[in-house]
Amino acid sequence: MEVKWLGHAAFLIKGEGLRIVTDPYRSGAYDGISYGPIEEEVDVVTISHDHDDHNWTGDLKGKPIIVKGPGLHEAKGKTFKGIATFHDPHGGSQRGPNTVFCFELEGIKVCHLGDLGHVLDEKQVKEIGEVDLLLLPVGGFYTIDPREATQVMEQLKPKKVIPMHFKTPKCGFPIAEVEAFLKGKSNVRRLDSSSVNLVKEDFKEGETEIVVLKPAL
Repeated sequence: MEVKWLGHAAFLIKGEGLRIVTDPYRSGAYDGISYGPIEEEVDVVTISHDHDDHNWTGDLKGKPIIVKGPGLHEAKGKTFKGIATFHDPHGGSQRGPNTVFCFELEGIKVCHLGDLGHVLDEKQVKEIGEVDLLLLPVGGFYTIDPREATQVMEQLKPKKVIPMHFKTPKCGFPIAEVEAFLKGKSNVRRLDSSSVNLVKEDFKEGETEIVVLKPAL
Protein backbone atom coordinates (compact mmCIF):
# COMPACT_ATOMS: atom_id res chain seq x y z
CA MET A 1 0.00 0.00 0.00
CA GLU A 2 1.29 3.43 -0.93
CA VAL A 3 0.32 6.42 1.23
CA LYS A 4 1.04 9.84 -0.27
CA TRP A 5 0.43 13.05 1.66
CA LEU A 6 -0.84 15.59 -0.84
CA GLY A 7 -1.16 18.34 1.78
CA HIS A 8 -3.40 19.47 4.65
CA ALA A 9 -5.69 16.46 5.38
CA ALA A 10 -5.56 15.05 1.85
CA PHE A 11 -3.90 11.71 1.18
CA LEU A 12 -3.76 9.50 -1.90
CA ILE A 13 -3.83 5.87 -0.77
CA LYS A 14 -3.21 3.15 -3.35
CA GLY A 15 -3.66 -0.59 -2.92
CA GLU A 16 -5.52 -3.58 -4.36
CA GLY A 17 -5.90 -1.67 -7.62
CA LEU A 18 -7.82 1.14 -5.89
CA ARG A 19 -7.00 4.85 -5.59
CA ILE A 20 -8.55 6.50 -2.53
CA VAL A 21 -8.31 10.22 -1.73
CA THR A 22 -9.18 11.57 1.71
CA ASP A 23 -10.49 15.10 2.37
CA PRO A 24 -9.42 16.82 -0.87
CA TYR A 25 -8.94 20.57 -0.45
CA ARG A 26 -9.68 23.42 -2.85
CA SER A 27 -6.40 25.09 -3.69
CA GLY A 28 -6.67 28.64 -2.38
CA ALA A 29 -9.45 27.83 0.11
CA TYR A 30 -10.01 30.46 2.80
CA ASP A 31 -6.89 32.31 1.60
CA GLY A 32 -4.89 29.84 3.69
CA ILE A 33 -4.41 26.76 1.50
CA SER A 34 -1.61 27.24 -1.04
CA TYR A 35 -1.08 23.58 -1.86
CA GLY A 36 -1.49 22.86 -5.57
CA PRO A 37 -4.74 21.43 -7.01
CA ILE A 38 -5.37 17.69 -6.62
CA GLU A 39 -5.69 16.36 -10.16
CA GLU A 40 -5.27 12.64 -9.45
CA GLU A 41 -7.43 10.00 -11.09
CA VAL A 42 -9.39 8.54 -8.21
CA ASP A 43 -11.82 5.67 -7.48
CA VAL A 44 -13.12 6.65 -4.03
CA VAL A 45 -13.13 9.93 -2.08
CA THR A 46 -13.84 10.16 1.65
CA ILE A 47 -15.05 13.52 2.95
CA SER A 48 -15.11 14.19 6.69
CA HIS A 49 -17.13 17.42 6.49
CA ASP A 50 -18.28 20.08 4.06
CA HIS A 51 -15.62 22.77 4.26
CA ASP A 52 -13.71 23.78 1.13
CA ASP A 53 -10.38 22.66 2.53
CA HIS A 54 -11.75 19.11 2.94
CA ASN A 55 -14.49 18.46 0.35
CA TRP A 56 -13.33 19.79 -3.01
CA THR A 57 -13.72 17.21 -5.78
CA GLY A 58 -13.75 19.66 -8.70
CA ASP A 59 -10.14 19.01 -9.75
CA LEU A 60 -10.19 15.22 -9.44
CA LYS A 61 -10.11 13.01 -12.53
CA GLY A 62 -12.10 9.85 -13.16
CA LYS A 63 -15.54 9.21 -11.76
CA PRO A 64 -14.90 8.72 -8.06
CA ILE A 65 -17.51 7.46 -5.64
CA ILE A 66 -18.01 10.03 -2.88
CA VAL A 67 -18.26 8.65 0.65
CA LYS A 68 -19.69 10.98 3.32
CA GLY A 69 -21.37 10.75 6.71
CA PRO A 70 -21.62 8.20 9.53
CA GLY A 71 -22.49 4.55 8.94
CA LEU A 72 -21.27 1.78 6.66
CA HIS A 73 -20.62 2.68 3.02
CA GLU A 74 -19.81 0.19 0.25
CA ALA A 75 -17.63 1.46 -2.59
CA LYS A 76 -15.59 -0.48 -5.14
CA GLY A 77 -15.89 -3.66 -3.08
CA LYS A 78 -14.63 -2.01 0.10
CA THR A 79 -16.43 -1.03 3.30
CA PHE A 80 -15.86 2.47 4.63
CA LYS A 81 -17.04 2.93 8.20
CA GLY A 82 -17.99 6.46 9.21
CA ILE A 83 -17.98 7.36 12.91
CA ALA A 84 -19.84 10.49 14.01
CA THR A 85 -17.70 13.06 15.82
CA PHE A 86 -17.52 16.87 15.93
CA HIS A 87 -15.36 19.59 14.42
CA ASP A 88 -15.10 21.36 17.77
CA PRO A 89 -15.15 20.54 21.51
CA HIS A 90 -18.70 21.88 21.95
CA GLY A 91 -20.82 19.23 20.24
CA GLY A 92 -20.52 20.82 16.82
CA SER A 93 -22.06 24.15 17.86
CA GLN A 94 -19.03 26.07 16.52
CA ARG A 95 -18.01 24.21 13.36
CA GLY A 96 -20.48 21.37 12.87
CA PRO A 97 -20.10 17.61 12.53
CA ASN A 98 -17.04 15.61 11.52
CA THR A 99 -16.87 12.03 10.30
CA VAL A 100 -13.96 9.73 11.08
CA PHE A 101 -13.44 7.12 8.36
CA CYS A 102 -12.00 3.64 8.81
CA PHE A 103 -11.29 1.12 6.06
CA GLU A 104 -8.97 -1.77 5.33
CA LEU A 105 -6.62 -2.04 2.36
CA GLU A 106 -4.10 -4.83 1.79
CA GLY A 107 -4.83 -6.09 5.29
CA ILE A 108 -3.94 -2.70 6.84
CA LYS A 109 -6.57 -0.97 8.97
CA VAL A 110 -6.54 2.74 8.15
CA CYS A 111 -8.26 5.48 10.17
CA HIS A 112 -8.53 9.10 8.95
CA LEU A 113 -9.75 11.45 11.68
CA GLY A 114 -10.72 14.38 9.45
CA ASP A 115 -11.05 17.63 11.39
CA LEU A 116 -11.60 16.01 14.76
CA GLY A 117 -12.13 18.76 17.32
CA HIS A 118 -12.15 16.84 20.60
CA VAL A 119 -10.73 13.89 22.49
CA LEU A 120 -12.75 10.75 21.77
CA ASP A 121 -15.28 9.23 24.15
CA GLU A 122 -15.38 5.52 25.00
CA LYS A 123 -18.12 4.77 22.46
CA GLN A 124 -16.18 6.41 19.64
CA VAL A 125 -12.99 4.57 20.57
CA LYS A 126 -14.92 1.29 20.50
CA GLU A 127 -16.56 2.12 17.16
CA ILE A 128 -13.19 2.90 15.59
CA GLY A 129 -11.67 -0.30 16.93
CA GLU A 130 -8.22 -1.58 16.06
CA VAL A 131 -6.07 0.81 14.03
CA ASP A 132 -2.87 0.01 12.17
CA LEU A 133 -2.35 3.40 10.49
CA LEU A 134 -3.79 6.58 12.01
CA LEU A 135 -3.94 9.80 9.97
CA LEU A 136 -3.99 12.34 12.77
CA PRO A 137 -4.62 16.13 12.78
CA VAL A 138 -2.18 17.82 15.15
CA GLY A 139 -2.25 21.57 14.46
CA GLY A 140 -4.95 22.78 16.84
CA PHE A 141 -7.26 25.82 16.54
CA TYR A 142 -9.61 24.12 14.03
CA THR A 143 -8.83 20.60 15.28
CA ILE A 144 -7.34 18.86 18.28
CA ASP A 145 -4.07 20.47 19.32
CA PRO A 146 -0.71 18.69 19.83
CA ARG A 147 -1.53 17.72 23.43
CA GLU A 148 -5.01 16.43 22.53
CA ALA A 149 -3.63 14.65 19.46
CA THR A 150 -1.25 12.81 21.77
CA GLN A 151 -4.23 11.83 23.96
CA VAL A 152 -6.17 10.52 20.94
CA MET A 153 -3.12 8.56 19.81
CA GLU A 154 -2.95 6.99 23.26
CA GLN A 155 -6.69 6.23 23.15
CA LEU A 156 -6.53 4.42 19.79
CA LYS A 157 -3.07 2.83 20.19
CA PRO A 158 -2.27 2.68 16.46
CA LYS A 159 0.85 0.93 15.28
CA LYS A 160 1.80 3.88 13.05
CA VAL A 161 0.75 7.54 12.87
CA ILE A 162 1.12 10.03 10.05
CA PRO A 163 0.51 13.60 11.30
CA MET A 164 -1.56 15.96 9.12
CA HIS A 165 -3.37 19.31 9.25
CA PHE A 166 -0.43 21.28 10.62
CA LYS A 167 1.22 24.54 9.58
CA THR A 168 3.61 24.43 6.62
CA PRO A 169 4.88 27.10 4.20
CA LYS A 170 1.80 26.30 2.09
CA CYS A 171 -0.71 26.43 4.94
CA GLY A 172 -1.30 29.91 6.29
CA PHE A 173 -3.83 28.95 8.96
CA PRO A 174 -3.07 29.93 12.60
CA ILE A 175 -2.20 26.37 13.60
CA ALA A 176 0.87 24.70 15.09
CA GLU A 177 3.75 23.17 13.18
CA VAL A 178 4.32 19.42 13.46
CA GLU A 179 7.27 19.96 15.83
CA ALA A 180 4.87 20.87 18.64
CA PHE A 181 3.33 17.40 18.37
CA LEU A 182 6.66 15.60 18.01
CA LYS A 183 8.22 17.22 21.08
CA GLY A 184 9.23 14.60 23.63
CA LYS A 185 8.38 11.65 21.37
CA SER A 186 11.11 9.17 20.57
CA ASN A 187 9.85 6.78 17.88
CA VAL A 188 9.76 9.31 15.04
CA ARG A 189 10.78 8.63 11.43
CA ARG A 190 11.14 11.68 9.18
CA LEU A 191 11.08 10.94 5.47
CA ASP A 192 12.45 13.22 2.77
CA SER A 193 9.46 12.20 0.69
CA SER A 194 5.73 12.73 0.38
CA SER A 195 4.96 9.01 0.24
CA VAL A 196 5.66 5.78 2.06
CA ASN A 197 5.08 2.18 0.99
CA LEU A 198 3.72 -0.10 3.70
CA VAL A 199 2.90 -3.79 3.98
CA LYS A 200 1.02 -5.64 6.69
CA GLU A 201 4.27 -6.97 8.14
CA ASP A 202 5.40 -3.41 8.91
CA PHE A 203 2.73 -3.11 11.60
CA LYS A 204 4.16 -4.81 14.63
CA GLU A 205 3.11 -4.59 18.25
CA GLY A 206 5.04 -2.16 20.40
CA GLU A 207 5.55 1.57 20.67
CA THR A 208 3.65 3.59 18.08
CA GLU A 209 5.88 4.83 15.26
CA ILE A 210 5.26 8.37 13.97
CA VAL A 211 6.07 8.81 10.27
CA VAL A 212 6.45 12.43 9.11
CA LEU A 213 5.95 13.09 5.40
CA LYS A 214 6.49 16.16 3.25
CA PRO A 215 3.50 17.52 1.33
CA ALA A 216 3.50 16.55 -2.34
CA LEU A 217 1.67 19.60 -3.68
